[in-house]
Amino acid sequence: MVPAAEEAQIAKLLAKYKHANVTKKEVIDVIAHYRSLQYQLQKFVFNDGSSKDLFNLQGTIPVVYKNNTYYIPICIWLMDTHPVNAPFCYVKPTQNMQIKVSMYVDHNGRIYLPYLHDWQPNSSDLLSLIQVMIVTFGEHPPVYSKPKEQVTPYPTTSFMPQPGGTQNTATGSGNSYLPYPTNAASAFPPYPPTAANSFGGYPPYPVANSAAATAGPSSASGAVTFPPYMNFSSVPGYNSGYNSSNPSTTGTITEEHIKASLVSAVEDKLRRRVQEKVNQCQAEIEALNRTKQELVEGSAKIDAIILRLQREETDLEKNINILRDKEQELEKNLESLENSDVIDPDEAVTTTAPLYKQLLNAYAEEAATEDAIYYLGEALRAGVIDLETFLKHVRQLSRKQFLLRAIMQKCRQKAGLAG
Repeated sequence: MVPAAEEAQIAKLLAKYKHANVTKKEVIDVIAHYRSLQYQLQKFVFNDGSSKDLFNLQGTIPVVYKNNTYYIPICIWLMDTHPVNAPFCYVKPTQNMQIKVSMYVDHNGRIYLPYLHDWQPNSSDLLSLIQVMIVTFGEHPPVYSKPKEQVTPYPTTSFMPQPGGTQNTATGSGNSYLPYPTNAASAFPPYPPTAANSFGGYPPYPVANSAAATAGPSSASGAVTFPPYMNFSSVPGYNSGYNSSNPSTTGTITEEHIKASLVSAVEDKLRRRVQEKVNQCQAEIEALNRTKQELVEGSAKIDAIILRLQREETDLEKNINILRDKEQELEKNLESLENSDVIDPDEAVTTTAPLYKQLLNAYAEEAATEDAIYYLGEALRAGVIDLETFLKHVRQLSRKQFLLRAIMQKCRQKAGLAG
């Protein structure tokens, strides 16, 4: 569990983030699982030169490589739109480390993972990202230790030992074979070596560019001894009890052993490179498959849009044809009206039944009565008629208007029209 004070500090640092609550929850989950990670707010400089204060997690994560646990230093920068956008991840090597460039880490330490490439705001989170890093770095370590400069404790030479070599400077003899490291108890190194051997199960090979290229270690008696090589029998200082026909019984390194060791090393190296190439190709194939899926979906959407546009185009053509027919009909009607005689207003409107004609006549007469009452009022106001004349005519017109409205109401009831 993370203390409340630490949660408050994290919330304060994430105050300007758009999704502060979600980001805070993910950060707390990461810190609860990996206490070696520290958080802070620092300025991040983008490739275009712009900078922004971003929240980051720095520290080490445990990575198991060949049954040994190593702590890899990393740094995770969270964008202010997290988790909508994927974070930026880097390997931060110490002074004793050097970046190992691979398909997952570039020379700047930037981390590239399929999980980051396929980042989903609703399903991806920081804890899962770190777990993917641990698994990936367990197979492909992102860093390695820098080689330390020190003097090798065993003889070295600038070339592989071959017959017909130079004279041994330690003994002054014309020996054709370079000395091989031995211990004080035996003139020849044991083969295969014991579990205490620190060279991974094989005796050390000569190393290039050393000042002790021809000097050999001495035996317990103080004399310089040389292991037999390439099955030659005449070697100064050689134990006469050695049987060259059975090199495995003496623990010496023969040409077959060197050949087998080189073949095994080449096979391992080729196997690793082939595996890396296969992983890279698989990642590219997955990316191409996703792109293909997106293109197929986009093609289906485009086809649906094209069909909809074709239907709309067909409907538009039909409407255009209808409008052209209506336009021609209107032109014919206008032409017929221009060539016809004067229309009688009383005959302009005809009804389909006597009841409707009675209703129409009553409505027209009622409207005329309404106009007559209005103009009588205007005449009274203008002083054209006196008040007594006005009242007399208004009384007559009002009685007539009442009867006309009663007839209209009766006709509408008989015709079944709305009241």
